[in-house]
Amino acid sequence: MTSNTVFQPLKLSVLAAGTGFSKPYFYTPNPVAVDASALEVMTDLRFVPAATSHADMTIAAAKQKMIARGVRLLLVVDAGGDVIGLITARDLDGQRVQAAIRASGLSAEEMKVGDVMTSDVEVLQLEAVLHARVGDIVATLKHSGRQHALVADEDSFTQKPMVRGVFSASQIARQLGMITGQADLADTFAHIDQAIQQRSFATSV
Repeated sequence: MTSNTVFQPLKLSVLAAGTGFSKPYFYTPNPVAVDASALEVMTDLRFVPAATSHADMTIAAAKQKMIARGVRLLLVVDAGGDVIGLITARDLDGQRVQAAIRASGLSAEEMKVGDVMTSDVEVLQLEAVLHARVGDIVATLKHSGRQHALVADEDSFTQKPMVRGVFSASQIARQLGMITGQADLADTFAHIDQAIQQRSFATSV
């Protein structure tokens, strides 16, 4: 870009009467039902850009990126863009960092994402998710004791395996109508169970 580049304002027009607004696929303005399609609570990375990190990013930088993106999970990618692990807010604020500091002798400021990330990442296959309900995803997260679950698929053109989506326990709680804030995992699942019980009671009366 040269110093004499001239930028031009775009033409504005008045919003036409009757204009709606675009909504994501599987958008539901009301709280989802526990027996609704699992796709309603999956963050689809075809439509929402993935939040990523590199293994050599500092922990402090990873925290700031999570705050800036409003997420609690980063996919850790290599130079070629392939996923080599993941890092969560729980990892960055929990015992894993303290254990890595003790083991390495490094200071907290020197710790990198690669020192504490999860490398052996378990995933759900999209084919199974297509036939699953929200309650099935909740049961999966509770069984694994994890806040998040990744969904894997194949690129339709190259057949390359890809991370297609992300499930988050806290997001599911919000979509079930429960506001969890920064609750820990046990509290989040307690909120979800409460929402399920309330929904079951409402439909039975």
